[in-house]
Amino acid sequence: METPANLIESLWEQIENFGKTSYELSKLKILESSILIVSSLVTKVSVILVASMAVLVFNIGIAFFLGDLLGKIYYGFFIVAAFYFFVAVILHFALYKWLKRPVSNLIINQVLP
Repeated sequence: METPANLIESLWEQIENFGKTSYELSKLKILESSILIVSSLVTKVSVILVASMAVLVFNIGIAFFLGDLLGKIYYGFFIVAAFYFFVAVILHFALYKWLKRPVSNLIINQVLP
């Protein structure tokens, strides 16, 4: 039969081991969440970058085409820039709430699995 001192010491060791294990488990869970978020962001950013380059080249082509039709190349660039300015204004005022909530939910779902 064990003495009370040995029981307390054994219990203390188990509590200490439990604390260390819980701490390590928390670190691994945070690491997993971080890796999932970073890997998701890297893939999405790379796709957005490639798509942006394609859109940029397409817009330059449209600007040159419109400029050629209007007689001055820079007119085409002004028209394309004005188009994107109006799209940005519409997105900012009309779709801000529609875009903010889904993006916020996406980030929360990535952080809290």
